[in-house]
Amino acid sequence: MMLTPHSDTEFINFLKKELLLTSCDISVAVRKSSLDKGPLPMLLWKYGLVDIEQLERIFDWLEKQ
Repeated sequence: MMLTPHSDTEFINFLKKELLLTSCDISVAVRKSSLDKGPLPMLLWKYGLVDIEQLERIFDWLEKQ
């Protein structure tokens, strides 16, 4: 998932506003993504921060971008 700084901001806003993730939740996943080198949506799911339906919404949102 290649995001630009602008799309990063939009993605973070989507996670906060649409999926009601906290900044702390997002920070955990971002830190893990730099260590695990995995895609952020999958790490959000792997660590139980989003459920499978939310993961599908994330992929739908990313596809539209």
